[in-house]
Amino acid sequence: MTDKQTFRSFSEFYPYYLEEHSNVTCRRLHFVGSTLVIAVALYALGTAQPLWLLAIPVIGYGFAWVGHFKFEKNRPATFRHPLYSLMGDWVMFRDMLTGRIRF
Repeated sequence: MTDKQTFRSFSEFYPYYLEEHSNVTCRRLHFVGSTLVIAVALYALGTAQPLWLLAIPVIGYGFAWVGHFKFEKNRPATFRHPLYSLMGDWVMFRDMLTGRIRF
């Protein structure tokens, strides 16, 4: 599949997304980032400190992008397919939690 490929649905996109996350360290960094995003969101809501929500994109994308640039050696799908990529992050997170994807 090429970077210029277009997808008609998320179900067409997700196999491509998984190919872009074949490196286990990259997947682990995504998992850590997503877990921290949830923790920070819960903390911000639980303590009524909404400014913490500003950290969410930095945390989520920071861990993911380190995984891509340093370990996967590719360009994050976010740059080409932002909505599908965000959806893919959470579907992959679920799939790792349930054991469908190794991490």
